[in-house]
Amino acid sequence: MPSIFAKTKKLFTSFGPGIVTGAADDDPSGIATYTQTGAQFGFGQLWTALLMLPFMMAVQEAVARIGAVNGKGIAAVIRQYYSKKVLFAIVSLVLIANTINIGADIGAMAAALQLIIPLNFTILTLSFTVIILLLEIFLSYKKYARILKYAALTLLAYPITFLLVEHNWHELFIATFVPHIELNFQFFFIITGVLGTTISPYMFFWQASQEVEEERAHHMLQKNAKPKITKRFMHLLRVDNAVGMIASEITTWCIIVVAATVLHKNGLTNVATAADAARALEPLVHTFPHAGFLAKAIFATGVIGLGFLGIPVLSGSAAYAFAEAANWRDGLNLKFRRAHGFYGVVTIATLIGLLINYVGIDPIKALVFTAVFNGVAAVPLVFLIAKIARSEKIMGEYRSKWLSNILVWTTFVAMGAAAVIMFVSGGG
Repeated sequence: MPSIFAKTKKLFTSFGPGIVTGAADDDPSGIATYTQTGAQFGFGQLWTALLMLPFMMAVQEAVARIGAVNGKGIAAVIRQYYSKKVLFAIVSLVLIANTINIGADIGAMAAALQLIIPLNFTILTLSFTVIILLLEIFLSYKKYARILKYAALTLLAYPITFLLVEHNWHELFIATFVPHIELNFQFFFIITGVLGTTISPYMFFWQASQEVEEERAHHMLQKNAKPKITKRFMHLLRVDNAVGMIASEITTWCIIVVAATVLHKNGLTNVATAADAARALEPLVHTFPHAGFLAKAIFATGVIGLGFLGIPVLSGSAAYAFAEAANWRDGLNLKFRRAHGFYGVVTIATLIGLLINYVGIDPIKALVFTAVFNGVAAVPLVFLIAKIARSEKIMGEYRSKWLSNILVWTTFVAMGAAAVIMFVSGGG
């Protein structure tokens, strides 16, 4: 009879692009942003986790469908059907957003490790950068990700902590299902960050390109022809996407609840350092004499593991976008000698991200800022995704139907409104 480890290994290796994208969504930027909203506003923004789920599922299903139907990533589709100006603007936006996110994640990994090993910040950021680039360039991403997927299991620390902490269930129920709005800059700054780290530009390009990689692996692509999509393939795509996004949002909900219960209710309303963020997990290990250290160790393991998993997704999606726009060979499973340009973008984006850590921004604050930037950058991208996904010329019989159209366009309006209100309230 197969062991639990063997069953777990089989489950993880069977994960598709949707589930992997959902896991990557809870990267260090996501953990920091969700922790900050729980600490700062208590249960005040908890409703966003439930409300965002159908919109997140719809947007990611749309981009996955675009990639699968066309046998091309998002940038390649834009290059084929839109002007060079639109292509340049979209690719530039993704490169900027992803590079900032890479820098914030590298800094967060270093700050997290410093909680348990007091090494120099510069040495740690340089070391993480070199290790990630070597693994990303010289090791098959599938092999690399297969190992690191287990690091995502550290996210279970938040649901477990949620189960260990006492709750006012009536308060929790109301906060989950009844939206709470505060008309001020800080509220909309954080809510834009929550939206941006949940419905994020890199996820669009990554999932679409990974669907193409799946088609290549199953020999579904023929030169100069769209892949032959079966109804079963599309059904599995939708199931894979739904499971990944649901798992991601359950984790989001638990992080916000834990931060609100452990931090906000005990007076810590500003998560300024990695140590502050780690304190949210102290109830998980409160029976041990060194609860604080253990909480930091669990937090650090999660941030570092998810950073190693997420940064290749960030640099890879930026490289997919640029390479597709330039009509270069692309793919993290290609050898370096077959995709110099693609890996050149990966390397440059990662190195520029590294340099961002030396401009004097606190790593945890940088993560939240990155989420907010993604929330603004996602708005024009969602607009374009909505147009492509509903186009009969581009998508044929698999164009978006009425429900997908409503959800994706509502996502565009809601994210745009949050960004506008944030800027207006900040100016006032």
